[in-house]
Amino acid sequence: MPDLFNLKGRTAVVTGASSGLGADAALAYAEYGADVALLARRTDKLGETAKKVEALGVRALPVACDVTDEQSVEAAIKTVIDAFGKIDILLNNAGIAVGGGVDSLELEDWNRIVATNLTGVFLVSKYVIPHMRKQHYGKVVNTASINAIIADKEPTLWRHAYNATKAGVRGLTMGMAASYGVDNITVNSIGPGLFESEMTENTLFKHEPFMKMYNALTPFARPGARGELNGTIIYLSSEASSYVSGQHIVIDGGFSIV
Repeated sequence: MPDLFNLKGRTAVVTGASSGLGADAALAYAEYGADVALLARRTDKLGETAKKVEALGVRALPVACDVTDEQSVEAAIKTVIDAFGKIDILLNNAGIAVGGGVDSLELEDWNRIVATNLTGVFLVSKYVIPHMRKQHYGKVVNTASINAIIADKEPTLWRHAYNATKAGVRGLTMGMAASYGVDNITVNSIGPGLFESEMTENTLFKHEPFMKMYNALTPFARPGARGELNGTIIYLSSEASSYVSGQHIVIDGGFSIV
């Protein structure tokens, strides 16, 4: 029986791979046999993750990349292609969260989150998709959020720019899926709920009213733990999802259904 989740011989690119969910995903790719290119601005953190990836018996390539800068993205993808010869899997994971409603957000903050969360997905995809089309194969996974489909319920934690960019990622995912299916490229997005990560541990996890509300409205009565995204990511990056494209899979313990 074929192992539909086996990624041996594949090359994966992970943006935002220096810590948190991106680093976890990079290790998951390695565990399933893929070589991994690790992209992020913080190269010191990338080196730590690269060592863990290589300890699993595959190749790791840390590459400095600012997803908001087109020249940086173009150079980073060229570095990956020069080193590995191909890109089979792309996880667009780099992202930031900025709080505030439209009546309080500064334009600078709006532009910063749009540049990272939405334009960054566009730019990295712009330079990866041509290689996937040429080889007639590719798996793209975009990290959106449950905030692509629902708004924050805690009034002190409005994140209108975050909502907008993550909904934009979902829309971009559908457009790419419709266009590149003929090239044997699947494009899907994931919608994580609240997960333990570097970005959340010093913000949402320390906000007692929010955590009380989140746990009360989640059937599992808890946030997601490190590693609980990996199964969905591997599924969407492997042959197990060969006919799945344009979909948005929510991983939130049921929070968005309540």
